[in-house]
Amino acid sequence: MKKSLLFFLPIVVLTYSGCMKNEYILESDYSYLGDFKRYNSFSFINDVAVNKDSLLTTFRPLLEKTIQNRMEVLGYRYTDKKPRLLVAYSIFNDDLKFQGYEQPLLEDWLDKYEKDEDYSPLKLNMREGTLLIQFIDSKKNHTVWQGYASGVLGYNGQNNERNLRRAVWSIFEQYRIMAEGFDIGQRGTN
Repeated sequence: MKKSLLFFLPIVVLTYSGCMKNEYILESDYSYLGDFKRYNSFSFINDVAVNKDSLLTTFRPLLEKTIQNRMEVLGYRYTDKKPRLLVAYSIFNDDLKFQGYEQPLLEDWLDKYEKDEDYSPLKLNMREGTLLIQFIDSKKNHTVWQGYASGVLGYNGQNNERNLRRAVWSIFEQYRIMAEGFDIGQRGTN
């Protein structure tokens, strides 16, 4: 019995690692001017000009539903009337060079809350199919957080919906800040 288990284990590992082929680069950065402890509501930016044939048009409903779900899990309320955060998102079809920043984890930075930190620029090479999600402070009209996953889209269009959902949730693992005034006990009482 032990010999047969030892024979099948490498096959299982190889099969599982083959499924992991579409792993992507995941990063996020934030503005030291963000009022992260004061945000409690959000809305999407709807006036983005989009080519009818673009991937963004195809996946807009999926992305908005998945982002809204994740925001609500963190206690943020969706509203069209004076939201504190505006959410923007984009999908880039081509490889690109991206300007990011090397920073401490957002929740670690919030613990010490020093607004005069220096930004350490970081050049990133992003692969085709990069998903970018940005949070814009509606009062300051300033991007306060952005998360991105590179190489999200599957080869030959395979599993794009699943990959995009997974990418959104992975990006939000970089943003775990609960909404101002949110009590975990409130979840599910509406």
